[in-house]
Amino acid sequence: MALFTRTIERIRESYVETNKTAYQELVHGALAGMLQSLDPYSQFLDADMYKDMQDDTAGQFGGIGIVVGIKDEMLTIIAPMEDTPGYRAGLQAGDIIIAIDEKPTEDMALSDAVKAMRGASGSKVKLTVLRESALDPLNFEIERAIIEVATVKDAHFLEDGIGYVRVTQFSEPTAAALQKELDRLKSEGLRALVLDLRNNPGGLLVSAIDVSQKFLDRNQVIVSTQGRDSRQNRVYRSRNKPRYPDIPIVVLVNAGSASASEIVAGALQDNKRAVLVGEKTFGKGSVQSVLPMDEGTAIRLTTAKYYTPSERLIHERGIEPDIVVPMQPEDQERLRGNHVVSDLEIEDADKKMEVDDIQLQRAVDVLKGILRFTGAKPRTDSRVASQPIK
Repeated sequence: MALFTRTIERIRESYVETNKTAYQELVHGALAGMLQSLDPYSQFLDADMYKDMQDDTAGQFGGIGIVVGIKDEMLTIIAPMEDTPGYRAGLQAGDIIIAIDEKPTEDMALSDAVKAMRGASGSKVKLTVLRESALDPLNFEIERAIIEVATVKDAHFLEDGIGYVRVTQFSEPTAAALQKELDRLKSEGLRALVLDLRNNPGGLLVSAIDVSQKFLDRNQVIVSTQGRDSRQNRVYRSRNKPRYPDIPIVVLVNAGSASASEIVAGALQDNKRAVLVGEKTFGKGSVQSVLPMDEGTAIRLTTAKYYTPSERLIHERGIEPDIVVPMQPEDQERLRGNHVVSDLEIEDADKKMEVDDIQLQRAVDVLKGILRFTGAKPRTDSRVASQPIK
């Protein structure tokens, strides 16, 4: 502390620009650097940033709709949120952002990068990204908007009795919205389910728990947290009787599945409740606690890490699917484009591209095998409109 105090006084005495040497500015800068040095997700929140974070929790913010993290020390898109400007512009999970408004991100803190991409609805931001499938950097100019996203989409039947539903993130309404769609499908003859969590960047822990326990028996472990402070050590279990206890499930995951998505996938996999198909998940499994400080400030501090029911660490390791099915980047891009068409409710079938979704095909094959093995009889019902996989 003596070294810290002497350093501040030397700066105030000698630094060339006196307008940058106020005590509060120097202390806040020091705190920001201190938290940033711990990990990419810990940060100091000044009064304005703390208020912005509280506004985000309320469910709306101005931005381009992407979730970012630090992977291999580079600012990486975990996944773009559907129905947002970033998604429609063509940003993809795994894209590395190397510049924001032509400012390099190499030494930029994660919190500063997020702040730079947010802004008033209607304003624009320029991103330069590296993509594995592209030889040269890609440039995007994206108009910001108010981000408010529906999270449960595209519920329909793939084949006789095999349903499909896509969850794009985990927010407060997600569990109830998913139950509504599954109840509808069940009333129409649902016998098996594909739950698509690909490119789902996560969201609220409580939402992940609420979704998981719809499929798990009461008192089964969903996820646990372990931290340095014993008060951070918690085991979260399913509390209610499962609503869908017997429906066979395949969960689709990929490198854009993170955080709450990994909690759901790990819970269903470890409890032998679902088969995971696709590619290894992102690996974002740390718990950040927001601790209010003086003068309206706060710190966001990593205080624990998430573990699956079998005590597998999620953070920086991800969840390995039971059946690994790589997907070509061009097919991922076509699939993303088809989701945009669906979300905009464009009825012209010619707008959709032919996609070789081999992950979804494998999921359907797995469920057919399970249904055949268990002896479940096919349902023939004119109300169930079979839809092609592609």
